[in-house]
Amino acid sequence: MKWAMVAVIVGSTVLADLLQSHEMKRRAVKLQDLRPDSWGRVLVSLARRGPLVIAVFFMAISFFAFMKLLSIADLSFAVPVTAASVVIETLLAKLLLREKVSAMRWAGACFVACGVALLAV
Repeated sequence: MKWAMVAVIVGSTVLADLLQSHEMKRRAVKLQDLRPDSWGRVLVSLARRGPLVIAVFFMAISFFAFMKLLSIADLSFAVPVTAASVVIETLLAKLLLREKVSAMRWAGACFVACGVALLAV
């Protein structure tokens, strides 16, 4: 059961982050839009952007699955093991979003993967 929750958390986190990154790169919020007098307009604009709404939905799934995981597993297991999303997101950012990933970032992702593997033992 706990590994199923980990899979739900990692999968939903990855989907949320990819959708959010893709949509924000497509049409970013401008700095002048962050003034307090324009927050309402910005929120309405963001709510009309389907991929962002879906990203929020996946973030909620991740949050509630994490709460369930904490009820059946130790925090010292739950937090590090869900970092597997970092590894998957780095790979998918390279493949799907066509981001440039430096050797240092690849090394970091590999270290995270090693840590997750150690937790799985």
